[in-house]
Amino acid sequence: MGWLTNLLGLESSAPAEVHSVDDGNYKREVLQSDLPVLLDVWSDGCGPCKLLEPVVMELSRRYHGRLKVAEVNAARAPKTMRKLRVSGTPTVLYFRKGHVVERIVGYRALHYHRDFLDKEFLAEAAGDSARSNRQAF
Repeated sequence: MGWLTNLLGLESSAPAEVHSVDDGNYKREVLQSDLPVLLDVWSDGCGPCKLLEPVVMELSRRYHGRLKVAEVNAARAPKTMRKLRVSGTPTVLYFRKGHVVERIVGYRALHYHRDFLDKEFLAEAAGDSARSNRQAF
């Protein structure tokens, strides 16, 4: 399956780096991140959460250096869940400059997240960066 996965572009060679978030480090890991953030909210015993895990790992590899990928167990971060108004898992939240810009509730396949990242989320971030660079001169 390895060669087929690579052929279809389902796996990149970069290492997966997923940051663990809890009530104590949420502000530092998510709100104060220099990179845009994908936060995967999951819970024990959640079937769709288990399906989403390899998707999140692949997104971490594919967008390494351009997107910070983090995960939080909803049961272990009740304060953060209240702040984010998360009522079900899985929930994927996309943050830019400390603000939620997209909320996806339920399982979505890899292509859904890649389309969103490539066509909207990271494209907007690149546009913001280009605008700020032009203004600096």
